Amino acid sequence: MQTRKLGKSNLEVSAIGLGCMGMSFSYGPPKDKQEMTSLLRAAVDRGVTFFDTAEVYGPFSNEELVGEALAPFRGKVVIATKFGFDLSGSDNRPGVAGVNSRPEHIRQAVEGSLKRLKVDTIDLLYQHRVDPNVPIEDVAGAVKELIQAGKVKHFGLSEAGAKTIRRANAVQPITALQSEYSLWTRTPEKEVIPTLEELGIGLVPYSPLGKGFLTGAMNETTKFESTDFRSGLPRFTPEALKANQALIDLLGTVAQRKKATPAQIALAWLLAQKPWIVPIPGTTKLNRLEENIGAAVVELTTDDLRDIAAAASKIKVEGARYPEKLERMTGL
Repeated sequence: MQTRKLGKSNLEVSAIGLGCMGMSFSYGPPKDKQEMTSLLRAAVDRGVTFFDTAEVYGPFSNEELVGEALAPFRGKVVIATKFGFDLSGSDNRPGVAGVNSRPEHIRQAVEGSLKRLKVDTIDLLYQHRVDPNVPIEDVAGAVKELIQAGKVKHFGLSEAGAKTIRRANAVQPITALQSEYSLWTRTPEKEVIPTLEELGIGLVPYSPLGKGFLTGAMNETTKFESTDFRSGLPRFTPEALKANQALIDLLGTVAQRKKATPAQIALAWLLAQKPWIVPIPGTTKLNRLEENIGAAVVELTTDDLRDIAAAASKIKVEGARYPEKLERMTGL
């Protein structure tokens, strides 16, 4: 597996990471712990060194799973986790209790994450969502203190806008921004990616396969369980799934030419955008893990990229990616 550096930091990780959320959260009931432990270790065996979790995934159970599964590989893998949701209420779903990035809450969250991950230092700590009630300078300052105390190595933001990134970076240099970015969510291209390039910050696209849509495994007849959070997303209604099939047709055409799969083309496209972009597709299946890793060796030429850009510019993606309440949880 090739490696990449996140921005101008010295954080070097596998070109494709593994998003662990779906193993315990959001995509239906939690998966079997033993099976997921085997999958995480299989990822390490295949060269993946970058794993993504968060305290809210579960809540807490995903960090425990990742911490236990990766304990034998301390020092050989990079684990990123996130703070920023208020989990004190009885209903712990993200967005229900709201955000909380008060400095004392960050310190408390980090102590919990260190225990669950079974580590002395968190490799990369993200603010999960921007908290409108706490100045971003206070958030960055709190993480800076944690870095000085040796509890955190690198600071990241998630779903933050260009102004927020600049303000935070002035207090504590940011190593990576995690945001949704893929062929069907290209919002970061306008302001965020130029800002990251200027400041030397890496980009970690989550949902790089459009929450599964860009694999080509869905159509308008696809049904989602009520425990699957896609059941409530505007972009996963039957009408939107049908309208957005044009993107799959585009990926399929290129995939055929490259002897690859639509998912591999979607990931290879991201890798070709910038050398400091590291996507973190999530999966709970070994065959999908291997397919995703295989994207790292798919070479897209300048002509391929031009063809994809031209075809994609004619496709209007239908449906908002999130309901309005969740969409508002971003920084300017």
